[in-house]
Amino acid sequence: MTLAEILAGLFPDGHDVAVADGLILGTGRRAGGKPVHVLGLAEGTPLGIEGALTLAGRVLAIARSGGGAPILMPVDSSSQRMSRRDELLGLNEYLAHLAKALMLAEAEGHRTLGLLYGRSAAGAFIATALATGHLVALPGAHPEVMDLPSMARVTKLSLDVLTEKANATAVFAPGLDNLVQTGAIHETWDPRRSLAEQLEAYLAAPQASGDCRDRLGAERGGRTRAAAIAERVAARVADHA
Repeated sequence: MTLAEILAGLFPDGHDVAVADGLILGTGRRAGGKPVHVLGLAEGTPLGIEGALTLAGRVLAIARSGGGAPILMPVDSSSQRMSRRDELLGLNEYLAHLAKALMLAEAEGHRTLGLLYGRSAAGAFIATALATGHLVALPGAHPEVMDLPSMARVTKLSLDVLTEKANATAVFAPGLDNLVQTGAIHETWDPRRSLAEQLEAYLAAPQASGDCRDRLGAERGGRTRAAAIAERVAARVADHA
């Protein structure tokens, strides 16, 4: 689905969402005129310092505004912008700032929903989609924290070895199905059904307490040890509280 088709399906009552320099910014209208803040990445745009700062500024303004209107973040990006300039200017800090802004908005009562509809990878994926409180995807999306050739360069393992591991273990593997199995993506939406109804169903459901992705990964067989580790960490934190 194209972004235009997705927005039309999500907001049959209309929206003023526009794309400029690869950034998605605007507001959609739910039934009854209730607003949804929409911001994200389109057209495979790599996320650089300007984009991260613009998105973070918009999120912080929403958090300060109150009202509790949800934030929807559609994402179709390549990765963080691979330029010497961005790296020297501290791109990692800009990405972290964006992720923390999204978490702050969630804490201030604005539910944050990531929607993967294209590609996304590396820092751009972590600072946008993975930083939202709930992450869904549409069929055809292709997210990856790191592709296998890049992983081979970093780990010094051969591509054959990593391919074998990816076939056996979801945490090593890119792609939609694997990230659903690890719990990173909460659910895949059905484009044959009303997107507006699926959005309303999410917003009508009780907000989860804390991050449940470790539990989802354990239940789906993608992260067999994550839930147990999380429980041990929580127990140690409680012991030292």
